[in-house]
Amino acid sequence: MSDNFDLIVIGAGPGGYVAARRGAQLGLNTALIEKENRLGGTCLLRGCIPTKALIHAAEVWRLCRKGSKAFGISVDGAAFDWARVQKRKEMATIKGAKGVDLLMQQAGVTVIQGTGRLDGPGRVSIETSADRRELTAPKIILATGSYAAGLPGIIPDGKRVLTSDHLLEIDHVPASMVVLGAGAVGVELAGVMQSFGCRVTLVELMDRVLPVEDPDCSEEVARALKRQGMTVRAGCKARDVQEAADGIRCVLEQVDDGVSEEVDSECLLVAVGRRPATNDLGLDTVEVVRDKRGFIQTDGFMETSTPGLYAIGDIVPTAQLAHVASHEALVAAGHAAGRVVHPIRYGRVPSCTYSNPEVASVGLTEAAAIEAGYQARTGRFPFSALGKASILNEPHGFVKVVSEAETGEVLGVHMVGPRVTELISGAATAMGFDADVERWSEVIHPHPSLSEALGEAVQAAAGNPLHGS
Repeated sequence: MSDNFDLIVIGAGPGGYVAARRGAQLGLNTALIEKENRLGGTCLLRGCIPTKALIHAAEVWRLCRKGSKAFGISVDGAAFDWARVQKRKEMATIKGAKGVDLLMQQAGVTVIQGTGRLDGPGRVSIETSADRRELTAPKIILATGSYAAGLPGIIPDGKRVLTSDHLLEIDHVPASMVVLGAGAVGVELAGVMQSFGCRVTLVELMDRVLPVEDPDCSEEVARALKRQGMTVRAGCKARDVQEAADGIRCVLEQVDDGVSEEVDSECLLVAVGRRPATNDLGLDTVEVVRDKRGFIQTDGFMETSTPGLYAIGDIVPTAQLAHVASHEALVAAGHAAGRVVHPIRYGRVPSCTYSNPEVASVGLTEAAAIEAGYQARTGRFPFSALGKASILNEPHGFVKVVSEAETGEVLGVHMVGPRVTELISGAATAMGFDADVERWSEVIHPHPSLSEALGEAVQAAAGNPLHGS
């Protein structure tokens, strides 16, 4: 087997395997290196896919336990089997990994299992279970992803102190749990555990849950979580965490006034973000620039300061989202193959949180638009006014469109409510084609559907509200 390639990709997550496939499609002899025994990376194996499988199971359980009565249907003796819930989650990851394998075979990508490290410009050393190999290629794409971040003095042990990786493999639903971090991961997993009967305390250092989202969306989610029985502590930090007789004891302290409380729980989930996996990548053998957090700096084509060396996904300082990594892969692979590609417009990237209710957004929040100097005008429409939301018995939430008052430019769209993680694609498409609210308001949305909320919010942003004020 030749050890000389046109393109080498290190890491087989949604950035790496997409880069390898696109490189091969563009005629590059491509090698893909992955240290794990399955392809797919964090997203497929320990992130997006298994998490959403649990979220859907929780949704089905909520419907059986409470929601069915609203529809005149009795579900007598309903129960859940956690082992089977976990098995179904695992089957989703297995199917996905096999799918990635097939994609690599179809594209003619050489897949090598082992730990890849840079060994100077254009060189990669690989440690496998059997030997050590040296590969060369004029183009290399780094896509090694990220790992769960920790907190000083709080050491995950997989039993009482958990990361998201541990929680996805937990063999039972704990009686109680403290979740540190109310970003997307923390809110999603807290919701799953709460739905299955765990008593959850959700803690966030910032002054609101989902702090990167529009404040109105954060407020709506916080209210919903409290209605569901979750204890929410925003503007709060864990001052002390100690093992107790039957679990964990946390001292939670309010940031603004120092008032503290003790919370006992069976276990603790640390969900405070992710760190770039670059420490053992051989970056000292090439010239790259990293920021103080360890993220690799690139240009618009994802190329580092070393010509021919690219970095994509969670190791660069862009949104740590699978779909962002995949599109960065297309840019990097296309540029490596000498094709004309365009830098990503990151202000048009949609973001989704699969909480209950769901949250989705694209573009600037109202506050960010004002801070940037825009004369912001908003249009808003509640799901409670929609027939389809009433049919689904999910009347909570709204759609909010932020536009420039004079030009009608769409600056951002923010949603919280039923199925908004699907609806956001309509907003991302419109913004991707630079539609203003006047033109967008001419788009017809089907009735009855949840998408009508988007159409109504756009009408309101254009100054012509139909069914709202």
